[in-house]
Amino acid sequence: MKAELRKQVLQEMKALPRQQKQAMVQALTDQFLKHPFYQEAKVIATYLSFPHEFQTQELIEQALRDCKKVLIPKTYSKGRMDFVIYDPQQLVKTSFGLLEPQGDLEVVDVSQIDLIHVPGLAFTREGYRIGYGGGYYDRYLKHFTGHTLSTVYPCQIRDFIPEDHDIPVQEVLIDERNL
Repeated sequence: MKAELRKQVLQEMKALPRQQKQAMVQALTDQFLKHPFYQEAKVIATYLSFPHEFQTQELIEQALRDCKKVLIPKTYSKGRMDFVIYDPQQLVKTSFGLLEPQGDLEVVDVSQIDLIHVPGLAFTREGYRIGYGGGYYDRYLKHFTGHTLSTVYPCQIRDFIPEDHDIPVQEVLIDERNL
């Protein structure tokens, strides 16, 4: 069920016309930057996006201009993940084709993070999510007490039954103009 849903949503995301995607990314970025969770946060964790996902680059650049500390994930085997200080000089392409921080990284403790921008493929309106299957975020969010937000395209909103270990994000931002 999850694998099928992942595949379906991924295909729909990849099929979105470029201009429509750019308009949605712009609208979602604006929503995110105006959100009280963002405005109050000093330390923000986000992710480096795949081409089919919500594009985080503008968000990262704006957060840096807003003098916020920006963190990105560093993943390890067995589903372990840390958040480290974003430094474009330390990014290296992984086997997945994703940029990931390498080298002497500054890990930030979970207790220091105000807001985590959580990626995923499918989301319920209640904030439950299906990610890419690694379980990194569910494991990490178990120990996180700050705020969580996700930015999603309308095609990512689905109905599914969450599993016991699933941890919902507090709020899912959707570009409602295109619904």
